[in-house]
Amino acid sequence: MTCARTEPEPMLSVAIIAGNEEHHVGDALASVADLAGDIVAVIDSRSRDTTAAICRDYGARVYIEPWRGFPAQRNRALDLCAGTWVLFLDADERVTPELAQEVRTTLSNGTDMAGFWIPRHNLFFGRRLQGGGWYPDYQLRLMRRGCARYDESRLVHEFATLDGPAGMMHGHLVHLNIERFDELWRKQRAYAFQEAQTLLLANAPVRWRTLVSAPVREFYRRFITLHGYRDGALGLFLCATMAYFEIVKYVHLRGLAAFRHALTPQS
Repeated sequence: MTCARTEPEPMLSVAIIAGNEEHHVGDALASVADLAGDIVAVIDSRSRDTTAAICRDYGARVYIEPWRGFPAQRNRALDLCAGTWVLFLDADERVTPELAQEVRTTLSNGTDMAGFWIPRHNLFFGRRLQGGGWYPDYQLRLMRRGCARYDESRLVHEFATLDGPAGMMHGHLVHLNIERFDELWRKQRAYAFQEAQTLLLANAPVRWRTLVSAPVREFYRRFITLHGYRDGALGLFLCATMAYFEIVKYVHLRGLAAFRHALTPQS
């Protein structure tokens, strides 16, 4: 990666990866309307709603692209952005005024950092969570474009590798994480399968005892270590749900490993 840090007046691009997000994407773009000098929207070609049109209404350069997976799609967005700096924003996220001002000030004053971690408030069913790993939930979203790349073998919960140091922002993103129970179930089921695929690519061992130990560890980590109990009954429910989907993940992994073994020629 080429990582020059000599630009006197950085320009910021905002990049959005989206598909079928017409109910969310307008508010996301509105939250950066006075911040971004360039907006790039990479829209999943399978999208069938007005997401692309809404992005164009906000002045975004829209690219309709085949779905390659989250990290590959983000790398594509990095290649399309014009700014020295890129802020990644999901359609269900909002940049708070405090964060917008902090980004504006930091970039205008100049910085030697290659990127910045941003704290994020997660809302589940309209309620802002305090524990369980959902706060402060730092996300590496602001990065110098020539210093960042995503590992495309990591299929879910992707993050960029930086050629240089990362700083910390104090202003927040707001994430409208889950609004309905069916959305929670659908999203976590997809994550479980993608995480199983990532483990398979890494040749992670498949053991039956993991079906017991992994969910127990996950519940203890979220509810006790990460203070999920602070969110009361909702915290208990969400931590138990995350533990259950650890079982789903490793069941998927066993199935994928068995399928791969069946297709591998035996010597």
